[in-house]
Amino acid sequence: MAVPIKFGTDGWRAIIGDDFTVDNVKRVAEATALFMKKHKMKKAVIGYDCRFGGLLFAATTARVLGAYGIQCHIASGGFVSTPMVSLGVVKLKASLGIVITASHNPPSYNGYKLKASYGGPMIPSEVQAVEDMIPETCSLSELPSLRELTEKGLLKEADLEGIYLKHARRNFDLKLIKSSAGKIAYDAMYGAGQNAVKKLLPRCVFLHCDNNPGMHGQAPEPIHRNLLLLSETIKKNPKITAGLANDGDADRIGLYDEDGNFVDSHHILLILLLYLHKYKGMTGKVVFTFSVTDKLKKMAEKFGLPYEITKVGFKYIAEIMTKEDVLVGGEESGGLAVKGHIPERDGVWMGLLVFEFMARTGKTLKGLVEEVYKEVGAFSFDRDDLHITEAQKQNVIKMCKERAYTAFGSYKIKGVDDLDGWKFQFGDEKWVMIRASGTEPVLRVYAQSPSAAECRAMLDAAKATIL
Repeated sequence: MAVPIKFGTDGWRAIIGDDFTVDNVKRVAEATALFMKKHKMKKAVIGYDCRFGGLLFAATTARVLGAYGIQCHIASGGFVSTPMVSLGVVKLKASLGIVITASHNPPSYNGYKLKASYGGPMIPSEVQAVEDMIPETCSLSELPSLRELTEKGLLKEADLEGIYLKHARRNFDLKLIKSSAGKIAYDAMYGAGQNAVKKLLPRCVFLHCDNNPGMHGQAPEPIHRNLLLLSETIKKNPKITAGLANDGDADRIGLYDEDGNFVDSHHILLILLLYLHKYKGMTGKVVFTFSVTDKLKKMAEKFGLPYEITKVGFKYIAEIMTKEDVLVGGEESGGLAVKGHIPERDGVWMGLLVFEFMARTGKTLKGLVEEVYKEVGAFSFDRDDLHITEAQKQNVIKMCKERAYTAFGSYKIKGVDDLDGWKFQFGDEKWVMIRASGTEPVLRVYAQSPSAAECRAMLDAAKATIL
């Protein structure tokens, strides 16, 4: 029996050589081709990141789509970021984009993301339609060669990185950023953002910016525990004013201030909203996922802007961005989007926007965070990823569903929100949230409170209660 293939919050992901194989990629590619044929789509853009086998799996996808008469534009020159593929879909007027990437997952994983014609994730219903078409085995006994497809005009190369760089240079005053934002440290986490940042901000201090599919065994997720070298580098070099990190396919962001302190995506979202609305006079809806700080709701209300909270997964934000005027959208995991760009997460773009804010105001990143606190009050956020057995995970989920928890240690539960997972409210803007990951065998526990120490205490109390 064939391995079941499921798309999580952001595509299909599996361990290379285990479930992520050429044969299974053929199955997903055939479902993609069938979906495209059904909807009379004729052109796709394909890219891959720095992971092992990227070119092989991208070429396999192109050969399957080519067998169905679909023209594919594949990234020239090697690996590219997910935003480069998404932007390429728009600029090349393609119907669909495919990215071979496992994003922030450990290096043993690879994955398959789908992008729509507007340059963002396909809406959930369409992703489900592709998933429903995945066959038990690929029906194609033989695939055309890349040479055959090229000769037939069904396979072309596209300079997706060049398209992206041109777009960024047109939208940002890079001279101002280079001269006024100070010296930046950049950690690519061995990911696909490295070449673009080297060209856009060549004076950076670069870390983990070589092509290393093994990534030294480190999952390329831009959270503090994975970025200790970046933090220490900033602390040791007083000339460095900020640090930027991206995940494996460079659609997520992590930032550090001039003291080497981590600035998470919640704070970045608030900084972006502050800049775009208060300083640039832009308006629009504020859209964020269930796990994001409620301080964003507070700032939106203060600025008189509408807001909407979605399930976890950027695809829900992207769907709204295609239909409504959205100013800022984002999720807890570092995927952020803004008005004036494609409806897509883009870690490099968000970094440039923050650096532009710093350059135009003369403020440090620490100073921008302090300005955010003046608007909505100080807060801290933290998260634990619990690698537990499936039986333990299902028991916790059952207890959450049955509202069996009344307190975590000394923290009494005063209310529960359950849009996507369970957010246990303690009052005074303090909460703990529990949710099973949609892409990894992990139970995530999140916490928000006014201080980092209390966040840690709340997480420890929750863990002691549920395990």
